[in-house]
Amino acid sequence: MIALSLAEIAAVVGGQTHDIPDPSVQVTGEVVRDSREAGPGSLFAAFVGERVDGHDFAAQVVAQGAAAVLASRPVGVPAIVVDDVQTALGALARHVVRRLGATLVALTGSAGKTSTKDLIAQVLRTKAPTVFTPGSFNNEIGLPLTALSATEETKFLVLEMGARGIGHIRYLTDLTPPRIGLVLNVGTAHIGEFGGRDQIAQAKGELVEALPAAEDGGVAVLNADDPLVRAMASRTKAKVVLFGESAKADVRAENVRLTDTGQPAFSLHTPSGASDVTMRLYGEHHVSNALAAAAVAHELGMSAEEIATALSDAGSLSRWRMEVTERPDGVTIVNDAYNANPESMRAALRALAAMGTAAQAAGGRTWAVLGKMAELGDEALAEHDAVGRLAVRLNVGKLVAVGGVEASWLQLGAYNEGSWGEESVHVSDAQAAVDLLRSELRPGDVVLVKASRSVGLESVAQALLESGAEGVDAR
Repeated sequence: MIALSLAEIAAVVGGQTHDIPDPSVQVTGEVVRDSREAGPGSLFAAFVGERVDGHDFAAQVVAQGAAAVLASRPVGVPAIVVDDVQTALGALARHVVRRLGATLVALTGSAGKTSTKDLIAQVLRTKAPTVFTPGSFNNEIGLPLTALSATEETKFLVLEMGARGIGHIRYLTDLTPPRIGLVLNVGTAHIGEFGGRDQIAQAKGELVEALPAAEDGGVAVLNADDPLVRAMASRTKAKVVLFGESAKADVRAENVRLTDTGQPAFSLHTPSGASDVTMRLYGEHHVSNALAAAAVAHELGMSAEEIATALSDAGSLSRWRMEVTERPDGVTIVNDAYNANPESMRAALRALAAMGTAAQAAGGRTWAVLGKMAELGDEALAEHDAVGRLAVRLNVGKLVAVGGVEASWLQLGAYNEGSWGEESVHVSDAQAAVDLLRSELRPGDVVLVKASRSVGLESVAQALLESGAEGVDAR
């Protein structure tokens, strides 16, 4: 964080100083909520959780060198006491962002936010110092913490914004007002909570409504291939830039194809020129993500050649998102278990099918180890059934549906799409999936693991990676 005195922070957040001998002492380190991350000059935000009260760690963090604690009650060590820690954290973030002068880029969407945010950051940091959301740290606590990690040297601040209802993104944009706003797509993630895609579009569009007018530098970057996103152009006074594969897009892809290993390649076209891209990431869905990143970068002055080079060099920065690892025995594990919704599930299956082309040439098979997609409400049965059917249409070698009733719907969709025999199996839990795979995998096989975060299927991927060649049939 930029250096601020404890007295200044107290004034900004409307708090009272307690047990602070010298209010001129500055916070020169990070603002953290995890006591283990507190260090010299840091500010520790003490949240009260369901199982842990951050105030209990106040003495510990000060002993570790923290300048003070942001707390909701006196804690016997230097503290700024406020009515509500979350509200105070947001106020501090708003103050720091206004002081910084960095260009703030915000993005939202139903699918692909984290991957796209990682791409934007990797492209922009080739141009200037860039701070960006770690992982999917995109809520009312994670977003201000990310903003507060910026320093005087930061030129670009890239923030992912999530929403679970109307008004959430409006709140986040009030904390950290963006100059450039990107909306990726409107899908069915959290549709059970929102009530429908129109409501999701209403919530996501709050981002473009918060942008400055075009004459003040505001830019809305919208997906030309998604009608609900494209329609958001009427909700903003900012300059509108379209990306996509549509001929009407300002930044578009032509000659899109997948390499033999499932990595996308295309010709990137921008208003200032064109250049070829071959990505290190897996799956054709990353083309749209890359175009979104390219549109942002182009608005910030980068050439088509610079953008294409950065996109071709970019990798995955966030764990459990299409992490591709080949074991010593030749089995490839694709760990995409961080989360799942219908759109991301379909994209992952198509990526698996593309990777299967090379696998089959080497005598291998494709496996889809899938679990529940959460928060789909009344759409849950239809969406799980559709994913099971898609696995058949893509000729995935074997579907392993893991878990309870939603997994049974996945398998039912596969059965209803065609005669599968033993090509589809329903197992009760992650351990049962691991046991099955250990007994049946062979060199050349490619295994996709994907489900909503609550299912915990990353344990399947991890177990398979740790097992190495153990139990592999070398037929």
